[in-house]
Order: sequence, then structure tokens, then C-alpha cells
Amino acid sequence: MAKKIVLASGNAGKLREFRQMLEPLGYEIHPQSEFKVTEAEEPFGTFVENALAKARHVSRQTGLPAMADDSGICVEALGGKPGVLSARYAGDPKSDERNNQKLITDLSGVANRRANYYCVLVYVRSADDPQPIIADGRWWGTVVDQPKGTNGFGYDPYFFVAEFGKTAAELSPEEKNACSHRGQALRTLMEKLA
Repeated sequence: MAKKIVLASGNAGKLREFRQMLEPLGYEIHPQSEFKVTEAEEPFGTFVENALAKARHVSRQTGLPAMADDSGICVEALGGKPGVLSARYAGDPKSDERNNQKLITDLSGVANRRANYYCVLVYVRSADDPQPIIADGRWWGTVVDQPKGTNGFGYDPYFFVAEFGKTAAELSPEEKNACSHRGQALRTLMEKLA
């Protein structure tokens, strides 16, 4: 019987990636929207604190084990920004297109385009789990001015990965999952869960 986990996200791209990686291992991933979970506050300045708050929030409202990720792109020349504000970099409502345009504008004339995607995953067995399982991953690349590719989401069309000679949005889901920040964090989390 599959183990049910509620994902603290409504992001269709994240849900697809988690299902691709976890369902073959016997986990059933359900989005928080199936349980009418309200959006969690993300008031913290670090990825780990926000992920933990989201996981506890979902578990509290559903009574089920929950998993949350907090991830974003951290650009060296911008002092790590957008960082935890990646999803709302250009303000509300959330918009990948506006976020990407703000990032490219902020990097106009900047030579150092080095960046990394960073992800923290938190799994809680219950809302008050005193021993949450925490895993993280980091994926290095550079920000390019012209978008390429139609796969992925977020900043992927602008995130160039030298080892592939492509942007993250040009990679197949399998290629991306094998090396991405979320893929790295998820493999570490699965080892810890086992």
C-alpha cells in the first residue's frame, strides 16, 4: 500500500517532479489543494525555516504526513537575491514572466552571472514532529539574457547549465531530476526516510 504524503504546494511543476521521483518508490503524493489547505505564511529569511513552517501547517490541517520545499535562485552579484523571495520577486500576484524580467533587468550590465538554485525539503510525520527530516540540494549555473526551452518552470529558461550546454528548460524531466537542486534534495531525503 502506498504511503500518503501531502505536498505543501500548489505548484503544478513541483507536484509533477515529486510524483515522477517518489511514486515509483511507493509514495502517493497529494497536493494540499485536495484537502483545501490554506496558504501557509512564509515570513522567514531562510529556506529551511519557511519549508518547516509550510510542512507543519499542512500536517496540522490534514492530520497526515507532509512534505514541503522552499527553493529559489540565488544570484551571486545580487547578494543571494532573489533567494527566499524567488516566487514573488516582482511582487504579487506571482508571475514567472515578471520575475524573470525583473531578474534580467537587475543584472543588466553585470558581468558575474553565476547563480545557484537551492532547495530545502522538510518531511514531518505530524504537525508537532520533534525530528523533522531535512535535506537540501544546490545546482550551479549562470543567468542568461535570452530564454531557451519550454520544459520546467520558474527561472528555468534563463538558467544555463554548463555541463549540458543548455538551459534548465531545455533539459528533459529525467535529465533535470538527475542533477537539479530538487532532485539532489529528494534523493537525500529518500535515503533518510529509508
